[in-house]
Amino acid sequence: MSATQSKGDLRKIALDARDALSGETRAAASEKLATRGLPFEIATGVVVSGYSPIRSELDPAPLMRKLASQGARLALPAVLARGKSLAFRAWSQSDRLTLGPLGILEPSPAMAELIPDIMLVPLAAFDRLGHRIGYGAGHYDFTLAHLRKMKPIVAVGLAFATQEIKAVPALAHDVALDYVLTEKKAFDFRSL
Repeated sequence: MSATQSKGDLRKIALDARDALSGETRAAASEKLATRGLPFEIATGVVVSGYSPIRSELDPAPLMRKLASQGARLALPAVLARGKSLAFRAWSQSDRLTLGPLGILEPSPAMAELIPDIMLVPLAAFDRLGHRIGYGAGHYDFTLAHLRKMKPIVAVGLAFATQEIKAVPALAHDVALDYVLTEKKAFDFRSL
């Protein structure tokens, strides 16, 4: 990585590495991460938001099933508009999802809106300081900053180990993660 690489350049490098993983490798990583679970205890009734994976993202469904079996209430995000906080709607595995405005599967607008206690966050790249690179729209940074004004939210990035980069060029509006979980390791950034 050179000092002149932009977030866009770093995003492309990390996404190319992620895309190079086979479907079998990605599925095995999702299961391994779920088997290990979260690196902290959860209380019954805690609200955990996941996401509907797109492209070659790590699938949070196995981890979400495990968390539901431990008493978590599940939610998935819905995109309302650019520059607005994501909405989180109640979800269970038996619920039918609808295609949202960005072509991502979301719960029906009829489902109850919840504010997560734990947010599972997709990402393109991460570093060992808890900074992440997303897809450039800023949805999760804006949402975390907005919702953390109401209550504490634990932000847990989910990624493949190959998505780690040396340093994310973080800006003032970028919100760092509390943890990143990969198939190989759990990173805890809370004391940084």
